[in-house]
Amino acid sequence: MTTTPPGARSGAPDDVREPPEADPEVDAGLATPPEDDVPHGATAVGRRLGAPGRPLNRQSPFYLGFVGAVGVLVAYGLVNLVTRLSSLLTLLAVSLFLALGLDPIVEWLRARGMHRRWAVLTVLAGVVLLFVGIISLVVPPVVNEASQLAQRFPDLAQELLRNSRLRQLDRQYGVISKVQGELQTRLTSGRLWTTVFGGVLGAGKAVASGFFSAFTVLILTLYFLISLPHVKSSAYRLVPRTRRERFTLLSEEISRRVGGYFMGQLTVATINGVCSYVMMKVVGVPYAAVLAVVVGVLGLIPMIGAILGAVLVTIVALFNSGTSALIVAAYYLAYQQLENYVIAPRIMQRTVAVPGAVTVVAALAGGTLLGVLGALMAIPVAAGLLLVYQQVLVPRQEEA
Repeated sequence: MTTTPPGARSGAPDDVREPPEADPEVDAGLATPPEDDVPHGATAVGRRLGAPGRPLNRQSPFYLGFVGAVGVLVAYGLVNLVTRLSSLLTLLAVSLFLALGLDPIVEWLRARGMHRRWAVLTVLAGVVLLFVGIISLVVPPVVNEASQLAQRFPDLAQELLRNSRLRQLDRQYGVISKVQGELQTRLTSGRLWTTVFGGVLGAGKAVASGFFSAFTVLILTLYFLISLPHVKSSAYRLVPRTRRERFTLLSEEISRRVGGYFMGQLTVATINGVCSYVMMKVVGVPYAAVLAVVVGVLGLIPMIGAILGAVLVTIVALFNSGTSALIVAAYYLAYQQLENYVIAPRIMQRTVAVPGAVTVVAALAGGTLLGVLGALMAIPVAAGLLLVYQQVLVPRQEEA
């Protein structure tokens, strides 16, 4: 006589068992489920509190909306942060651009046996002396002219009051009496002194901010010049090893182009300023030193800088005499041809090769974004982007 094992039906195979009876406490979450039902890696606390539920559905509209909202908030915070730090980022960009521009001189001094730190200090000392020389040329004449104008102001006012045209307007419309009444009203009300004080305070703040920005740029340029090789090496290490060599070669070529453009443009502008000074001394144009400095600074602006300098000198010469203005205009017309076709090509031939249309668009875009500094920095940036286009994008498209 055969006996049926417990929990098995009669006549059923040996490996078929009856399902366990349902436990109401387990189903309600009031009791601990069997050990086999606990997921792998669950802790003791998890065993006491029940099995974890299904993971969050990442295709859920709620999940997508929440993640999208967080992304928008992060993007808004980044834009707000960049906007607040725009002045600092501008100083950093200018300092880095100056460091890349002055680095060829530092390397030239290093090639002649000078340590990098001493080469950097020598270059920066030369830059500081250059700025001090420019300020010493520009500031004293401006102060002298301002003091002369202040001394002559009463005489100029009397000459203006004796003007026949002004006296006729005063008889018809009472211009002088209205001006005197308005001035008296402002003096008695105190609004004039508030406006003058606010203007002087604003001008003082602008001058102080300018000096602080210049000092910050000088310090940052010093640090960038000293640590430029280490900064480049650290940046190159962020690139994967398989692409590091090509990235390094492209970056060094862009750096060379930026430095060469800066030095080339500075050389061209210096030649323009020196030649303009000699011409103005020969012709007899007043304030030759100040105007030569202005012409040299304007010459740093691509495309239109030299034209602006020529127009300014011609206008000043016109107040001197018509003959002087004609001579100055003829000189600049001839010099521009010499600079465009002889001087600039010889100096810039190994620095930046950018098509004319790209140059104009880059200069306009840079001037719109950052003013004169943007226009000055735009062309080497365009040259770097053009190099990336020629050496990276075009070959990749050809291989595709």
